[in-house]
Formats: sequence, structure tokens, C-alpha cells
Amino acid sequence: MQVKQSSLAAIGTKFAQYPTDGKPEIAFAGKSNVGKSTLINAMLGRRALARTSSQPGKTRTINFYAVNDMMYVVDLPGYGYAKAPKTEIAKWGVMIEEYLEKREALRAIILLIDIRHEPGKNDIMMYDWLKHYGYDIIIAATKSDKLNRSQIPKQLSIIRKTLNLAPQDILIPFSGEKKTGVTELWEAMDKFLDL
Repeated sequence: MQVKQSSLAAIGTKFAQYPTDGKPEIAFAGKSNVGKSTLINAMLGRRALARTSSQPGKTRTINFYAVNDMMYVVDLPGYGYAKAPKTEIAKWGVMIEEYLEKREALRAIILLIDIRHEPGKNDIMMYDWLKHYGYDIIIAATKSDKLNRSQIPKQLSIIRKTLNLAPQDILIPFSGEKKTGVTELWEAMDKFLDL
């Protein structure tokens, strides 16, 4: 898809605050500080539409970005480590779960994994949970610019093995710095959008 227009359309913490027009949605999920906002900005061709931060847990709401007035890119709060009270983190968990379980317009999920590290317990849990609910999952292996080119295949293989991916599961290395992986991610997403 060629992004001609993108904007923040809605911010919410409960269903009543989410868009009701039924346009297809692709949600972005991942550990705190994995680079969700950076990836979304790169996908939408904007520098600072999604706010980035070096502090984990910056996204505390579910943010809907309208793309070409045809679909939404949905930024979910990060899971795992974040500088926030435990009660706040628990609320995010409930909010994410409700969104993922009940959102009928949701077509697929991009799960972000830091390519430099083996997927952690939270990543495995999230992947298994999404699979259990029958979601189509595209995995974006972020921060690929932090590795030598020769290390990338080995790290992708570790992610595949740790998450027990099927051969047809989509795994795409991504770099916000170099903007690599953007075209491949859009091509993978387009298959689920029926636009």
C-alpha cells in the first residue's frame, strides 16, 4: 500500500472510545521498548506521528492511526518491563486482552521481537496466546541495523525456533534507522486487508 495520508484518529482505553466505522485494523504488539512507535512511524511515512521514547511503557492507551481513510494501524501498549505501577500495568493487560478478544475489525497482528535477543517468556506467551485465538501473525524482527548483516539470518533462525514458527509464518527483519522491511511488511499486511 502506498500511504498518502495518515493521522491519529482515536485514543482509548475502553471499547466505547474506539472507532465504530468497521474499517479493517492491523494491530502492533510487542514488549515495551521493542520499537513499536518507530516501526509505525516508518510504515506511515511520518517522523513523529507515534511518539517514541527511550523509556519503556510510553504507550499507555490503544492508539488508532487512520491510513488513506481505508484502514487503521493500531498501536497497543507494550507488555513486560515498563516504568509504571503494577496496577497500571495490569490495567494495560486487561485493555489489550479485551481489544484482541472482541475487536471484529481486527485482521492481523504484527508482533515485534527485538532481533538481537532470543524471544523472552512474555514474547512466547503473547505469540502462543495470539495463535490460540486464531490470529494471523506477522513477526517484525526490529532493530536489525544494530547487527552485522551476516548475523541477521542466525538471529532470525533463533526467533523461528524459539517461537516454534511454522514454515509459512511470516518473519521480516526491520530497521527504523535504515527503513528496511517497510515494503515487505506492507506487502504482508495487504494480504489480510481486502482493500
